[in-house]
Amino acid sequence: MSVGCVKYSLQELDLSRNQIIGTVPDMSGFSSLETFDLAYNLLNGTVNNYTFPCKLESLRLEFNNLHGVVTDSHFVNVSMLTLLSLSSNSLTLKFSENWVPPFQLRVVFLSSLIIGPSFPKWLESQKQLISLDISNAEISDVVPVWFWTQTTNIEIMNISYNNLFGTIPNLPIRFQPYCQVFLDSNQFEGSIPPFFRSAALLRLSKNKFSEIRLLLCTNATIDNLLLLDLSNNQLSTQLPDCWSHLKALIFLDLSDNTLYGEVPSSMGSLSKLKGLILRHNRLTGKLPISLKNCTNLIMLDLGDNRLSGPIPYWLGQQLQMLSLRKNRFYGSLSQSLCYLTNIQLLDLSENNISGQLFKCLKDFFAMSQNVSKTSTRVSRLLFASVGGTYAGSFDLIALFMWKGEERLFKNNQLILRSIDLSSNQLKGVLPEEIGDLIGLVSLNLSSNNFTGEITSKIGRLTSLEFLDLSRNHFSGSIPPSLAQIYRLSMLNLSDNNLSGRIPMGTQLQGFDASSYEGNVNLCGKPLDKKCPGDEEVAHQKPETHEESSEEDKKPLYLSVALGFITGFWGLWGSLSLSRHWRHKYVLFLNNIIDTIYVFIVLNATKFQVWLRGLQEKFV
Repeated sequence: MSVGCVKYSLQELDLSRNQIIGTVPDMSGFSSLETFDLAYNLLNGTVNNYTFPCKLESLRLEFNNLHGVVTDSHFVNVSMLTLLSLSSNSLTLKFSENWVPPFQLRVVFLSSLIIGPSFPKWLESQKQLISLDISNAEISDVVPVWFWTQTTNIEIMNISYNNLFGTIPNLPIRFQPYCQVFLDSNQFEGSIPPFFRSAALLRLSKNKFSEIRLLLCTNATIDNLLLLDLSNNQLSTQLPDCWSHLKALIFLDLSDNTLYGEVPSSMGSLSKLKGLILRHNRLTGKLPISLKNCTNLIMLDLGDNRLSGPIPYWLGQQLQMLSLRKNRFYGSLSQSLCYLTNIQLLDLSENNISGQLFKCLKDFFAMSQNVSKTSTRVSRLLFASVGGTYAGSFDLIALFMWKGEERLFKNNQLILRSIDLSSNQLKGVLPEEIGDLIGLVSLNLSSNNFTGEITSKIGRLTSLEFLDLSRNHFSGSIPPSLAQIYRLSMLNLSDNNLSGRIPMGTQLQGFDASSYEGNVNLCGKPLDKKCPGDEEVAHQKPETHEESSEEDKKPLYLSVALGFITGFWGLWGSLSLSRHWRHKYVLFLNNIIDTIYVFIVLNATKFQVWLRGLQEKFV
């Protein structure tokens, strides 16, 4: 029932970011209330069946634990509402099918609510929208054409994490210059229409798109698109060679598709590019030398393809993340890698790289600094408009082997500084300069042909948590300095030619025996094989009474018994044979008893005096 507008004059009530519990109070009687904000609290009740204040312009209840149902009856008297934010609650929105709101919203944040399964038809009447978020709202439907045609004024559109399907029509519309469009994690398919290129941030990952030529190939300059994420789709064509028009592109992710062919040379025209991710495709051939023009690259991930040729010498010095893993690169490690002073993640594993490990490791400045003493880290990619009216960001996500399994890390998690050169043909000794990388967290050199001793300088890697030197030809003893790495939680030195005792009294005994197996001349715990000299130490160890055998104790028992028998019968046998001796023995015992008695009596007084003095001293 409508209560109408009554006399209370409160205009703004902002109680956000407190720890308020309970339910939403009945504010229907506050006729002058324009702003009602209880966001980021601990509200856990229901939205009761009352109407919101009639002059309400901004309603914010996001990030609480509210549950229940919100219907159009809650807004029956509301005509001036422009901002509605109910995100991140357990609410269900049930509006009448033909309901037309009596207001025009500009900002709608309804993510993580239950809105579906149908696409919300009431949005068709909202002609002034600039921000819309209905992500993760259990909508399973085709997006109607009217929705796309009225998004020309929108700046943020987020309909991700639903079950939206079908194709998107090729419409003659254009987004606002700095619009952010999020359609990821749906079931959209077919070709991506060209009007999407007018967005600034375009996230279309985890869909079923199969064609990108209409989006990319044009004679006009695309000067708005900063970010394009098409990862995890069904793109199964060659990469189109029409990238030179995207003058502003900063981030490009085409990973986890089935793209094939060579990387087109026109990608080298993306001079502002900071992140290029093409991993997990079927790309072949050598990398085009034109990519040397991408001098602003921070992240280059080409892993899990069929690319070949030598390691590029033209890699930019700004790189913080470089992954060429699971390809067919060959030749020696390029000395140009020495110039990657900002590198924090270097993954060249599972290739055919040969030669020796360079000694310029000390030039990896970002890895040679203690993590707690430097702010150098792979951060979010930031985007800003020319006029300063737009700002956005995007997560950097890296895939690499971590403790024996593939893991995804993003943003500040990438402070896990890693070098992975495993499964190649590298040879020679492990240079001492490896000890300069004190910020290194993961080092994997397994399945190569390294020889010589493990340098004692490895003990300086105090940040190391993962170390794998297995399946090489390392010889000599395990350096005791390895025990100084207290953070080490995974170690693998198996299948080498190591010898001698595993350093005792350290955490090295805490690892499983499999960490050392395959080293024939290695001994000591946790291995079952004892070291030379262990038997002598055990033999020289003095035996305790418990450790002596019963056979060894028999002579002792016999001698004690004979001594007792001899003494017993030597005394009592003689006394039993002679009365005179018995008389003398009794007199002897009486004299001893009398002597003891007299001694006690004579000294009793002295003892009492001494005891009294001792008592007075302590009392």
